[in-house]
Amino acid sequence: MEAILQGFQLFQAGGPVMYLLLACSLFVGYIGIERALFYGNMDAGKTFAEQFYTQMKLRRCDQAQQLAAGAHGGLPLILQEVFQGQAGPDVKAFVEMQSGIFIAKLRNRLYYLSVIVTMAPLLGLLGTISGMIRAFSVLNIQSGQGIAITGGVGEALIATAFGLCVAILALAVHAYFTQRLDRIITDMELCFSALETMAEKVGQ
Repeated sequence: MEAILQGFQLFQAGGPVMYLLLACSLFVGYIGIERALFYGNMDAGKTFAEQFYTQMKLRRCDQAQQLAAGAHGGLPLILQEVFQGQAGPDVKAFVEMQSGIFIAKLRNRLYYLSVIVTMAPLLGLLGTISGMIRAFSVLNIQSGQGIAITGGVGEALIATAFGLCVAILALAVHAYFTQRLDRIITDMELCFSALETMAEKVGQ
């Protein structure tokens, strides 16, 4: 309990900007959880892409279709639509359109993380400046108030440190989902290239 109280006092010592940084950190946590759940449902996995590609290259279209039907995620869903003939005469155009929509959904909210990566240190810098102003303005009022000056410098350091922590957290989350997005795009390209070589088997 005492540790919580000390943490709260330390948070308050950082100044008003700490509440903005706290809101940013909570938003990063929300995006991380929401994207993790979404990617978990929409990502079929690298193994699926490799197995589908192998089946198509071996001209086992029925096995590839069964593999897509038994998997979950955005990529298997697009492949199922192609096998079911929903792509129409132009499979390539259909695949490009559907994959573009799917990738846009995967990129949703990732932009906010990059904004927070840039904004959080700036907010920390703002807290630094306000704390230093408060610290040195004491000199204009009354000399000999070393404690007040130290408190203002402490506010500046706390805000800076917290801003950097929020930026590092947002950067880590953004990097993780960006890497995962790139891998999903690679899996999609692998499967779609196999579809193009076997177009006459899957609806054309």
